[in-house]
Amino acid sequence: MMQQNPALASSAFNDPRMISVLGVLMGIDMQGFSGDDVPSEYASKASHSTSSASASSSFGHATASASASTSTSKPPPRAPTPPTEDIKMEEPEEEDEDAIAEKKAKEAALAEKNKGNAAYKERKFDIAIAAFEKAWDLWPKDVTFLTNLSGSCPSKSHSIILTPPLTTVAAYYESEDYDKSIATCEKAVDEARSLRADFKLIAKAYSRIGSCYLKKDDYTNAIKFLHKSLTEHRTPDTLNKLRDAERLKKESEVQAYINPELAEKAREDGNAKFKAGLFAEAVQFYTEAIKRDPKDPRSYNNRALAYTKLVALPEALKDAKEATKVDPTFVKGYIRQSIVLQSMREFTRSMEAIQAAVDADTERKHIAEIDQQRQKVMTAMYSQRAGESEEETLQRAMRDPEVAQIMQDPVINQILQQAQQDPAALEDHMKNPVVNAKIRKLIAAGIIRTR
Repeated sequence: MMQQNPALASSAFNDPRMISVLGVLMGIDMQGFSGDDVPSEYASKASHSTSSASASSSFGHATASASASTSTSKPPPRAPTPPTEDIKMEEPEEEDEDAIAEKKAKEAALAEKNKGNAAYKERKFDIAIAAFEKAWDLWPKDVTFLTNLSGSCPSKSHSIILTPPLTTVAAYYESEDYDKSIATCEKAVDEARSLRADFKLIAKAYSRIGSCYLKKDDYTNAIKFLHKSLTEHRTPDTLNKLRDAERLKKESEVQAYINPELAEKAREDGNAKFKAGLFAEAVQFYTEAIKRDPKDPRSYNNRALAYTKLVALPEALKDAKEATKVDPTFVKGYIRQSIVLQSMREFTRSMEAIQAAVDADTERKHIAEIDQQRQKVMTAMYSQRAGESEEETLQRAMRDPEVAQIMQDPVINQILQQAQQDPAALEDHMKNPVVNAKIRKLIAAGIIRTR
């Protein structure tokens, strides 16, 4: 607009708003100075700008050149840097008497702790306990008193101590003073909460309490505090202790429940229920008898018979095997196994159980019962294999991995070939227990047939 109408330039500079705009563009306060207060460099710029504006009213293109000359003017000189002054360092404040006393107490406590560590390593627990307690009395805040709970070298970490020195706990524990160890650990946990100590340290204190209760055979409290330790921090060592405590508690409960007199009464009640045809109730009484006296094989054998009547054959076989496990000389247990296996149509294994009964019956008191069961098994076995060719018998028998392994034994093959020519030679080989067992296995499988 000013180029088209130069007269507007002179009137624009009379407007104070225009002066403010120019001041903002040039970075100075055009209205902040008056008279002699205006600096020379700004005064020259202001006069130069005014003259340039006046010239633009006559010569429009001269305005641009005047502005360019103004923008290329030299910057103002920098103000001289004031000289730096020397700053006096403040002298450190002298420690007050309380700080000095606290420092001395800490040093004395550390000396007592080192003394206790040395005594602990030498297993002089009384000296160690006295030193640790004195160290705690002198300085109950320092982390260096928090050594490991099992009695090894002290920790060098710098966290908050949670209790009277827990090395004292270790000393109490090693000296088998479990009550004092428990009391110290409980105090440790209380102070740890107030000091907001590391949860891992609290977990160690709970674990130590659990270990003490384990030593006292108090498995209920041991499990309780070991659970608390795992809640604070889960470690494999504490988890293993908890499993041991639960196992020991179960074993102790079993032992506490044992009463042979009550077991005999429960077994007789079971026999009465069995005779009445109440097999399920008989099982309950036999189970109670087993709990009262788990070393009596008769209860297992009776329960196996009741399970057989209920057609629970796997459970019956398990009880029959448990009876012979409890007492390997219990002949009736082997006979019961043979009967159950016969019901399961496992004739080969049934014959093996009969042979085990023969071996266990050293006094020959059960010969009639054993022979009767053997005849039953043989009859059932021959009935199943009636019309079976030798090839079919061999194929069926070879499906048994144990029979297949025996048939691959070169010694057994040689014995069988010799027996075909001289049957009496087989009796000599049967004197060897290992060969006897393998030959009987082949007889039960039907590979060797007897008349």
